[in-house]
Parts: sequence; structure tokens; C-alpha cells
Amino acid sequence: MSQTKITEEFQDLFDIDSNLNRLVRNIELLNYINPLNIASEKKKFYSSKFNYEPQFKYPKMKFNGYKLHRLFFSQRLERIENDDIRQLYEDIIYEYSGLIECIETIGKGRKFYFNSLKNFGTPTEKDIENAKFILRFDDSEFDEEMLPMYNAAEAKDYFDDFSKRYDFKYNIKVSNNLSAAAMVLNNTQTLVLRKSQKYSKNQLKVLTNHEIGVHMVTTFNGLDQPLKVFSNGFPNNVETQEGLAVYSEFMSGCLTIERLKELAFRVIAVDSLNKGYSFTDTFHLLHSQHKLNREKAFGITLRVHRGGGFTKDHLYLRGLSKIYKYAQQGKDLGVLLTGKVTLDYIPTIKKLQDIGLAVQPKYYTDAYVENNNVNPNLDFILRSLK
Repeated sequence: MSQTKITEEFQDLFDIDSNLNRLVRNIELLNYINPLNIASEKKKFYSSKFNYEPQFKYPKMKFNGYKLHRLFFSQRLERIENDDIRQLYEDIIYEYSGLIECIETIGKGRKFYFNSLKNFGTPTEKDIENAKFILRFDDSEFDEEMLPMYNAAEAKDYFDDFSKRYDFKYNIKVSNNLSAAAMVLNNTQTLVLRKSQKYSKNQLKVLTNHEIGVHMVTTFNGLDQPLKVFSNGFPNNVETQEGLAVYSEFMSGCLTIERLKELAFRVIAVDSLNKGYSFTDTFHLLHSQHKLNREKAFGITLRVHRGGGFTKDHLYLRGLSKIYKYAQQGKDLGVLLTGKVTLDYIPTIKKLQDIGLAVQPKYYTDAYVENNNVNPNLDFILRSLK
């Protein structure tokens, strides 16, 4: 059936999808969650001998939250005849509404934390056990700090060179206000690098395979789909998308025990929010108790305490474990690269593909094909996760 005929047959669905696409443009959480004054607050924190509670400032909201909520819930979903597709869009509206609540409460302490919990959850006992299991392993044979370091301009050149293997075009920006070393902004197809970051060669490999090999691949595959929801994101897609991204690090041979430990420490740090820890409490847990150096301890603490308690970071390890098991069973990773999608919705994605409302991914993560994973220790760890 031609695309025109499909559009005519599913006109109501395309109308709703298009409405949601228009509404969702401003609610990229990553545009709002990164503090504007990281450098000055970090300086105060260090000079106080780690006993000052940072007072972070955040970007102003560019939309009216109440109006957006009302417009989301005014969509006439009863017009979508297929039950599974209607359920997907119902779930999506609740997801986007939850993200608005998150953005509205950034910097408002526990209010934001509870909205974050609603959207991203918190570590389970199993997640915490997996994190502690990883922290038992020795990573002394790999000392990243001894490797040559690259600045943000050199990192940009590395990303440009890596990206030649894919024929999509995206923007690269350098920013001072970033709590991660790099991140992808889906809405504007932009990769942002932290200006003050010094990157080791292995970290550049990690970031290119993670950010370009998966996040940009799913961004551009999503844009290629007839329905915009693939680009804007399925419900709870963070766990699957980050799992795919770290699995790409593993398959490209640049995942290290040190990197896995970083993901484990994020779980421990998010769990500390659940226990009511302040910024300084979490920092001391990582720095004094777990002997992380102050830069790494500050970085992880910042990531989880920004906004008032951002619980998203525990999902990386859980996502990796799920994707690893999925791939080990020989299942199709391509279906998960069709856009910002989620493991739970695979049957719905396949149904959409069968009726011509979704297409196969145009871009495929090359690390999954090449498989340069040669570390039996990492295989053993990932196999052992519960």
C-alpha cells in the first residue's frame, strides 16, 4: 500500500501524532535540568572542604505548563481504532505530561524529586545488589588518567571523523553548563560537549559509540518514520535507549570495568536520594567511603542531585543488563533502533511495521555488526547480573 493510501486510512492517527509533535517540541528535559552555575558552585563546594550545599540556578521554562497539559489531554484518542496503538498513545500522553511536571518543578527540592520518581523510578534491591557486585571487581589494570588527554576542540574533531561512517548531519556545540561529558539533544539533532572536560582516547571511543552510534542513530531513524512518536519518544524509553548505548560501548571493545563501576556508583548515588541524603552526604558517601576521587564524586553527585533529585541515572545499568540478555538470546536489535523506543513496546512496533505505519531502521549501530568485544571479564560480569 502506498504511503498516501496509508495516511488516508489512518488520518485520525496521523492528526493526533502531528498534534503531539507540535506540543512536545519545548519539553526536552535535558534543556532545563543542567544548572547554569556549575563552575562557581563547584568552586564554593571545594573551598568549603566539601561541606557547602550548592545552590544551583536553572534555565527558565519556555512554555505554559498548564496549557500544555490541557492540550495533551484534549486529544481524541477514541478515534484510533487499533487497541494497541491507542494504548501506546495514551501511555505517551501520560509520559509527556509527567515530563512537563518534572520541568515545572526543577530546583524546587523534594517536589522535583517526587516527579522524577514518578517518571524514572528508583533502584530496586536487585539493582543495588548488581551495583555492589560490580564494585567488587578490580580495575587497576586500566588507569584512564595515565592516558593522553584531549580538550573539547580535539574531541569535536574526533566526533566529526567518527561520524563519517553514518551519512546523517548533526550539529556540535560546546557548553560550560553541562553535568555530563557529552549529551545528545534529540529535538535539534545536536551533540553538546562540555567545554572544561579533558577526554582520554578511550573516553572518546566510549562517547562516540554511545552518543553517535546509538543516540544519534535512533534520533535519525526516528525522524525517518511516518509517525513522529518514534522521534519524540515512547514511554520509559530512557532505560532501553541508555541500555543500547552502553551495549554499543561493550560491543565496540571500549567498555571498561572502570566505566561499569561509574554506572554502579550512579545506582548507589540515586539510592542515597531515597534515603534522604543531601548533596554533601552523597558526595561524602562516594568520596570518603567508596574512595572515588573528588572530581568523579562531584560529577556523579551533581548528576543525581540536579533539579532537586534526578533519579534517571540508575536506569543505565538496568538497561544494559536487559539489552545484554536480549542480544544474547539472538533477538533483533534493529527493532530497538527504529527510534526512541522501548523494549516493552516491541509487539506494537512490529504491528506498526506490518501495516506500513513504521519502517525498518535506515541506520544501524556499526558496533553491533563488527563486534570488537574481547573482554571475557566484562562478559562474565554482564552474564552474572540479576
